[in-house]
Amino acid sequence: MTMALLVAALLMGFFGSPHCLGMCGGLVTAFGLSMKDVSPTKRRALVATYHLGRLTSYALLGLVAGLIGVTVLAPLMQGNSMPRILLGLVLVFVGVTMLGAPFLTKLERFGMRFWQYLSPLRQKVFPLNTFPRALTAGLLWGFLPCGLVYGALLIAVVAHNPLSGAALMFVFGLGTIPMLVATHETVGWLRDKIGRFRLRQLNGAVMVLSGLAVVVVPMVMTNMHSGHGGGHAQMDHSSHSAMMSETDAHDMDQTNHNMMPAMDHDMQDMDNHMDHSMHDMGDDATSMNHAQ
Repeated sequence: MTMALLVAALLMGFFGSPHCLGMCGGLVTAFGLSMKDVSPTKRRALVATYHLGRLTSYALLGLVAGLIGVTVLAPLMQGNSMPRILLGLVLVFVGVTMLGAPFLTKLERFGMRFWQYLSPLRQKVFPLNTFPRALTAGLLWGFLPCGLVYGALLIAVVAHNPLSGAALMFVFGLGTIPMLVATHETVGWLRDKIGRFRLRQLNGAVMVLSGLAVVVVPMVMTNMHSGHGGGHAQMDHSSHSAMMSETDAHDMDQTNHNMMPAMDHDMQDMDNHMDHSMHDMGDDATSMNHAQ
């Protein structure tokens, strides 16, 4: 898992935290009312404890999501580019969800049934005046149905391994903490800034673009590399042909160079032989004249 995925999970948690506040605001208020009789120091420690329990639940869910990805998806994606493509598509899906598309609404409804099933157990943790109760409350809180959490779990499914999925979900939970532990005045300021600058939508758009880049850029680079390689092959073939032509020409020149002295020598021998024959014929003619 790359650092980019961890950063994406952290920003997803932070910029989506106004949504978390809407889902978890009532629960946070109930936790706060149950701690009204404890000291401020212990109260802060109890708050940190139940957030630790919540992040632990997220990490466990991420671990399970990573196991699902390894056991179900990994055998289908060995030796091909499907892991990268699937990760890109999940990032696009989560980004579109952060832009406002209600794709995970039905999943939230299904999760609400499980949350209601935990109701008897949730009642037993109140009041949150001890650390075991605070930790148990946080562990249960991690199962509160939330589309943003489900989107992060989808990314954990396509993470490289279960530990990566757990780390991704833990970091996602860290991003939600500032909004959930802030005072009333700070909460209002954070919500105003995130809403005014549309930071959630901006983060969603960045995730969409990132997902598209994960899918498209390697394909483009592969095509460019293939074309570049083909050009090199063609150039190498042309260069090889040119070298062969030069070699052939050099060999022919060398052959001609070697043949010319031999031909000149043969011609000289022929000339000498003809001169010698003509000289013999002249001698014969002279001898015949003397005989007459």
